[in-house]
Amino acid sequence: MNKIVGNNLKMLRKSKNMSQEQVADHLNISQSAYARMERGDSASWANHFRNICELFDRAPEELVKKELGLNSNESLFDTERQTERALINVYRKIIKQYESQIKDLKKIIKYLNKDKKQN
Repeated sequence: MNKIVGNNLKMLRKSKNMSQEQVADHLNISQSAYARMERGDSASWANHFRNICELFDRAPEELVKKELGLNSNESLFDTERQTERALINVYRKIIKQYESQIKDLKKIIKYLNKDKKQN
């Protein structure tokens, strides 16, 4: 299993034109620790499974597939998936802003109601 995941990691990294050091930095590990994962000498990829899937925009089951295809159709699908994720992230930020504003408004209303009762 380590060899399969290692080969997939290497393919995915190269498809994103990333160095081992860049991937290692993203995972907060050393370059040598990441290199061991790619060679299949280490099972520590399991500790970073979620972050790896997010970085390469892959479903967990894809990371452990014996043959990970990186053809042009899949590349197009990846672009669509990346666009979708980007939009979702934008929507999440907007929702957080609205939630913060709602929280502030509730505090103001509570203060105004308290002031109203005192008068």
